[in-house]
Amino acid sequence: MKIAVVVQRYGADINGGAELHARYIAEHLSRHAEVEVLTTCARDYVTWKNELPPGEERVNGVVVRRFPVAHPRDVGRFGRLSHVVFDTTHAIADEERWLESEGPTSPALVAHVRKSADAFDFFIFFSYRYYHAWHGARAVPGKAIIVPTAERDAAIGLSIFAPVLAGVRALMYNSLEERALIEHVTGRTGPGVVVGVGSEIPDRPDPRRLRKRFDLRRPFAIYVGRIDENKGCAELFSYFERYATMYPHGLDLVLVGTNVLPVPKHPRIRHLGFLPDADKFDALAAADVLIMPSRYESLSMVALEAWALGKPVLVNGQCDVLKGQAIRSRAGLYYENFDEFAEALYLLEATGPLGGILGQSGRAFYQAHYAWPVIERKYLDMFERLTREPGTPMAPRPGWFARRARTARPGAEVVAAAPSGAVRPR
Repeated sequence: MKIAVVVQRYGADINGGAELHARYIAEHLSRHAEVEVLTTCARDYVTWKNELPPGEERVNGVVVRRFPVAHPRDVGRFGRLSHVVFDTTHAIADEERWLESEGPTSPALVAHVRKSADAFDFFIFFSYRYYHAWHGARAVPGKAIIVPTAERDAAIGLSIFAPVLAGVRALMYNSLEERALIEHVTGRTGPGVVVGVGSEIPDRPDPRRLRKRFDLRRPFAIYVGRIDENKGCAELFSYFERYATMYPHGLDLVLVGTNVLPVPKHPRIRHLGFLPDADKFDALAAADVLIMPSRYESLSMVALEAWALGKPVLVNGQCDVLKGQAIRSRAGLYYENFDEFAEALYLLEATGPLGGILGQSGRAFYQAHYAWPVIERKYLDMFERLTREPGTPMAPRPGWFARRARTARPGAEVVAAAPSGAVRPR
């Protein structure tokens, strides 16, 4: 069997959520099939400018083919079109212009997908909202599988995505909440499975090494990821500073990741910067609790990593996915305002009895649902199923006049009308 993984950017040092997800899937499926990665020459997810050479290379043993991006993102144009399609009644042509402006726009990559249709059994596209996935899935609908990595934001409400998400052979969801949202918005009834992604968990992380290196002497909560307002970090800083005043002997806050948002100068907040994986896992092992403040996630890999290490997680309850995972795993608490944030941190201080119980549940949850043998088997079972079952035609792209009729609802309005909340276990 030969599989193509098609993703917006790719590399051993590119650690974005969907991109890292794609690399892990490519590397693990390469144990069972011949895998190639098709991607762009971009490294930066904002500009999408060409920084890597086109052509073929190997990354961790997997063949990677890179194709140039036609133009970098015009941030002003993208912002204006985002307002049009998210907030006003508009035309499908506006959405297609938005998709092209979002980038990375690579007609060469899509042309290669179309030309290579007979060379691969299946094409796995990450993520639904980008140019390569939309055009690529339309180019090979009978072999297209999408890993949507969809968040509850206005993009999923755009009209152009429903026919593609409903018409591909299968969707590999990250969570029950993502599946519920996509099925509601698109009306999809075809094959799909909640699978997510595993992680490369070290056997013996060393928390003492991390504490010694950075002189961390007090118990702490940890945040791992891009330090950005879009990730909820501004609210996290505001809440933590108030918590630190209320509980002068409570937890410190340690941040791991590259900062886009300035980190407050506070005696109980430490920013360690970007860390390699070994140090990151040492830091998770040293922490009392992981905080995930984002409102928009399709899956939190770092939450899964914390659970794999037996650590409790505190998540933003306004994110359906994170709240649902905390409930189903019985391994986390969630907050929807400052009082709940402060009370939850107080309950989890110094890995007391509650933290230990939650951590044990988290480790069991990870092993049952996100250990690599489980993930790999779900993909292989889906390939086998799709090989046996016939596909259905994807709805064609609307005609010229239909694409220009100003009848498409604002994306934000569509998403606001979709059912929300955590999908609770029965």
